[in-house]
Amino acid sequence: MSSPAGVNTMKKSNHVAFFDTTLRDGEQSPGCSMTTQEKLTMAHALEDLGVDIIEAGFAMASEGDFAAIATITQAVRKPRIASLARAKTEDIEMAARALQFAERSRIHVFLASSDLHLEYKLKMSRQQALDQAAESVRLARTFVEDVEFSPEDATRSDRDFLVEIVRIAIEAGATTINMPDTVGYSTPEEYGQMFREVRERIPAVDAQNIILSSHCHDDLGLAAANSLAAITAGARQVECTINGIGERAGNASLEEIAAALHVRGELYGVTTNIKLDQLYPTSEVLGQIITFKPSPNKAIVGANAFAHESGIHQHGMLANPLCYEIMTPSLVGVSKTNLVLGKHSGRAALRHRLEHLGYTISREELQHVYYRFVALADRKKNIYDQDLIGILPDPIRDRKHEPVAELD
Repeated sequence: MSSPAGVNTMKKSNHVAFFDTTLRDGEQSPGCSMTTQEKLTMAHALEDLGVDIIEAGFAMASEGDFAAIATITQAVRKPRIASLARAKTEDIEMAARALQFAERSRIHVFLASSDLHLEYKLKMSRQQALDQAAESVRLARTFVEDVEFSPEDATRSDRDFLVEIVRIAIEAGATTINMPDTVGYSTPEEYGQMFREVRERIPAVDAQNIILSSHCHDDLGLAAANSLAAITAGARQVECTINGIGERAGNASLEEIAAALHVRGELYGVTTNIKLDQLYPTSEVLGQIITFKPSPNKAIVGANAFAHESGIHQHGMLANPLCYEIMTPSLVGVSKTNLVLGKHSGRAALRHRLEHLGYTISREELQHVYYRFVALADRKKNIYDQDLIGILPDPIRDRKHEPVAELD
């Protein structure tokens, strides 16, 4: 993938690392709290999925978070394990203790960079923020070699100041710079431009192989699109969660980004370690742990993601699934396409389902049964197999070959 216009630097790697924050940012959303054992179960699922970094928690937040991070570091070995820390000595030291048994660890330091946050939340001047960012990153580097720095609310920060705090963090030893759209405010064009400008104005980013990372929230429904725009602009780490859980409207959805990078591979030209056929199983693991599952129309993992009710769509699917599916269900770990029978279904889907149930009918019989089916579908939201059998005339039901049950 070529460098953006205006960036006369070395070529960026074409590998994108997935940084999963389901256990930290995701768990912060209502109804998503997890015990240490539940976090461990989820961490194993994320390891099987192929994520590169697991943000296991915020060590300073609670004894439970500290215990979960420490437990995961001793049981999960393939991904790098990270702990979040404010730009404070006590947070960084606590994160280091929680991560001490990790085979590969990262301390993720964050400090707000927008004037809004500095003035009203932190009561801090810009110079104080620069000094604290540098001091915190240097301290974190005394504990681990891998330090990530995030200027919180980057997308609403003054661009000159954002560039300066990023430059300071790199000089202090940060190896990954994450520029989050903390409140889901940005648009893809704006977000991508921010990454291009930072790369252009700080040559050290490319010269020292500093990884730029995206972290997007979905308040305007643009989290996945913004993350993809960042990748196009040179980001080589993407922070996301399973099912898109997270603060407020949630985080960028891991499964949506991973699927987009695969299905539109010719457009993005990057590789990942994500095992796509584990997307749905991992989503199911999370759904069993927290209090809710994804919306039925959720992309990739929702119950209706591979379901078709429209007669036109069903006819096309029976002729060739590529007519209406841009990926196979098995690609993401879903067992099969689901042709849902309802009032919008057509004759082709009805015949297909009846044949599956063992009833072969003529064209004339199908027309008669179809009228009965439509009348029933207008009255019922869900049509079950027993409903279909019930509307068949007796002669058709009598023709079905009933196999003799074999004895065990």
